[in-house]
Amino acid sequence: MKLFALGFAALLATGSVFAADTAPATHVIHDKTGFFVHLDVAKLLSSTDTYGQCGVVPAQLRYLDHQDREHVLDYQVQGTGCANDN
Repeated sequence: MKLFALGFAALLATGSVFAADTAPATHVIHDKTGFFVHLDVAKLLSSTDTYGQCGVVPAQLRYLDHQDREHVLDYQVQGTGCANDN
């Protein structure tokens, strides 16, 4: 029984050691919208496709800055899919 308890304790200790080696979660910076927002864009990760949507719709821009930090910018944009637009 002592051998079983010792083996179980060793298993728990090994699991916690491997769990500590995982990479830390990246911190995403949420930029604030406003009249003017300075964007330091080094690489575009993704942007919302508003094709086929009508009216003002929410959009999102995900990018990396020059220090490889990930940013998210939420904003409103006019959709391009309205049938009565020229």
